[in-house]
Amino acid sequence: MTETNIDVRGETCPVPLVECRKALRKASSGDEIIIVGTHPASKKEIPMACEAMGLEVMDIDENEDKEWKIRIRK
Repeated sequence: MTETNIDVRGETCPVPLVECRKALRKASSGDEIIIVGTHPASKKEIPMACEAMGLEVMDIDENEDKEWKIRIRK
Protein backbone atom coordinates (compact mmCIF):
# COMPACT_ATOMS: atom_id res chain seq x y z
CA MET A 1 0.00 0.00 0.00
CA THR A 2 1.24 3.45 -0.85
CA GLU A 3 0.10 6.89 0.18
CA THR A 4 -0.15 9.74 -2.32
CA ASN A 5 -0.40 13.36 -1.18
CA ILE A 6 -1.96 15.97 -3.45
CA ASP A 7 -1.72 19.67 -2.60
CA VAL A 8 -4.37 21.76 -4.36
CA ARG A 9 -4.42 24.68 -1.91
CA GLY A 10 -5.42 27.87 -3.72
CA GLU A 11 -6.84 25.94 -6.70
CA THR A 12 -10.52 26.17 -7.63
CA CYS A 13 -12.84 23.75 -9.44
CA PRO A 14 -12.29 21.69 -11.42
CA VAL A 15 -8.55 21.41 -10.63
CA PRO A 16 -8.83 19.59 -7.24
CA LEU A 17 -11.22 16.96 -8.62
CA VAL A 18 -9.15 16.50 -11.81
CA GLU A 19 -5.96 16.01 -9.75
CA CYS A 20 -7.79 13.57 -7.46
CA ARG A 21 -8.98 11.51 -10.42
CA LYS A 22 -5.47 11.45 -11.93
CA ALA A 23 -4.03 10.12 -8.66
CA LEU A 24 -6.80 7.53 -8.34
CA ARG A 25 -6.12 6.23 -11.87
CA LYS A 26 -2.45 5.66 -10.95
CA ALA A 27 -3.24 4.14 -7.55
CA SER A 28 -3.50 0.42 -6.84
CA SER A 29 -6.26 -1.21 -4.85
CA GLY A 30 -5.80 -0.43 -1.14
CA ASP A 31 -3.70 2.70 -1.76
CA GLU A 32 -4.54 5.93 0.07
CA ILE A 33 -4.89 9.32 -1.58
CA ILE A 34 -4.69 12.38 0.68
CA ILE A 35 -5.87 15.66 -0.84
CA VAL A 36 -5.27 19.02 0.85
CA GLY A 37 -7.10 22.08 -0.44
CA THR A 38 -8.91 25.31 0.34
CA HIS A 39 -11.76 25.51 -2.17
CA PRO A 40 -15.07 24.95 -0.30
CA ALA A 41 -16.97 23.41 -3.24
CA SER A 42 -14.23 20.83 -3.83
CA LYS A 43 -14.56 19.67 -0.21
CA LYS A 44 -18.10 18.56 -1.10
CA GLU A 45 -17.53 17.47 -4.72
CA ILE A 46 -14.53 15.18 -4.17
CA PRO A 47 -16.23 12.90 -1.59
CA MET A 48 -19.41 12.75 -3.72
CA ALA A 49 -17.40 11.79 -6.81
CA CYS A 50 -15.42 9.18 -4.87
CA GLU A 51 -18.54 7.58 -3.42
CA ALA A 52 -20.08 7.51 -6.92
CA MET A 53 -16.95 5.61 -8.05
CA GLY A 54 -17.38 3.14 -5.17
CA LEU A 55 -14.33 4.36 -3.26
CA GLU A 56 -14.02 4.68 0.51
CA VAL A 57 -13.81 8.23 1.86
CA MET A 58 -11.98 7.57 5.12
CA ASP A 59 -11.80 11.04 6.63
CA ILE A 60 -12.64 14.68 5.93
CA ASP A 61 -10.96 17.18 8.20
CA GLU A 62 -10.98 20.99 8.16
CA ASN A 63 -8.84 23.31 10.26
CA GLU A 64 -9.52 26.86 11.48
CA ASP A 65 -7.87 28.30 8.33
CA LYS A 66 -10.57 26.62 6.18
CA GLU A 67 -7.96 24.24 4.82
CA TRP A 68 -9.36 20.74 4.36
CA LYS A 69 -7.86 17.29 4.04
CA ILE A 70 -9.68 14.33 2.48
CA ARG A 71 -8.40 10.74 2.82
CA ILE A 72 -9.59 8.23 0.22
CA ARG A 73 -8.86 4.53 -0.10
CA LYS A 74 -8.99 2.98 -3.55
